[in-house]
Amino acid sequence: MKTALIQQKFHGNRQETVKYTCKAIEKAAAEGAKLVVLGELHQDRYFCINENADNFDLAEDYEKDVSFWSEKAKKNSVVLVASLFEKRTAGLYHNTAVIFEKDGKIAGKYRKMHIPDDPSFYEKFYFTPGDLGFEPIDTSVGKIGLLICWDQWYPEAARIMALKGADLLIYPTAIGWFDKDKDDEKKRQLEAWITIQRAHAIANGLSVISVNRVGLESDEKGVSEPVRFWGNSFAAGAQGEILAMADEKDECILYVDLDMKRSEEVRRIWPFLRDRRIDAYTEITKRFID
Repeated sequence: MKTALIQQKFHGNRQETVKYTCKAIEKAAAEGAKLVVLGELHQDRYFCINENADNFDLAEDYEKDVSFWSEKAKKNSVVLVASLFEKRTAGLYHNTAVIFEKDGKIAGKYRKMHIPDDPSFYEKFYFTPGDLGFEPIDTSVGKIGLLICWDQWYPEAARIMALKGADLLIYPTAIGWFDKDKDDEKKRQLEAWITIQRAHAIANGLSVISVNRVGLESDEKGVSEPVRFWGNSFAAGAQGEILAMADEKDECILYVDLDMKRSEEVRRIWPFLRDRRIDAYTEITKRFID
């Protein structure tokens, strides 16, 4: 299955950013992509860089956004993974990813479960933790385990998706570093990010797709540190092998041909699911064990 990962930057305003995304989707479809994956909160700047109540206005057009990307999926006849800011009701907002079928219908959606709160990543101010659980979404290209960014650090989320029959794990992402960080620290962060997701692929015998943004984004109030998103969008196979990877600074359409039958082959030789000691894992639901 030919898959396209759209790695992009914020183009100064929403209109230009969305314009770039739409052109990239059209190009990917013309190249034969059946599945197109966008990054986290791809329509606009990464507004979570500060705490500003006015930013909740960005979620007012959620229903219009859903209709817009539905039309793009249908127009290009692709299964499209989009990441949107959802207003559910007054004072209740979610970081929500939606999968659109190639006919434009909504195949399903996922609300981000793990919400970070770090310098320049103030997501707890904006997002209520998801309440849809870890439920794979049936699509014409397979059963997709859709998760979002901070979720990628949690093996429990990936495992539950796998146990519920996911054929593929997808992580729309917005992660970066600060320019003042030392080079060796940047390297450690990036390698940890890649390694944890490759580990999910290995532990569950599934391919993994992670799509990150690029570019430097600043706090318009000048309070928080600017974030330089580190790109490196990638796809890994069911044994954790890197199938394709972008660089850390350039916008691109990263193509990868996924063998959807590979999982069955790998799980026959590495039967991790068979050998799980489900009788001995009850303590995993505790916050901490004294």
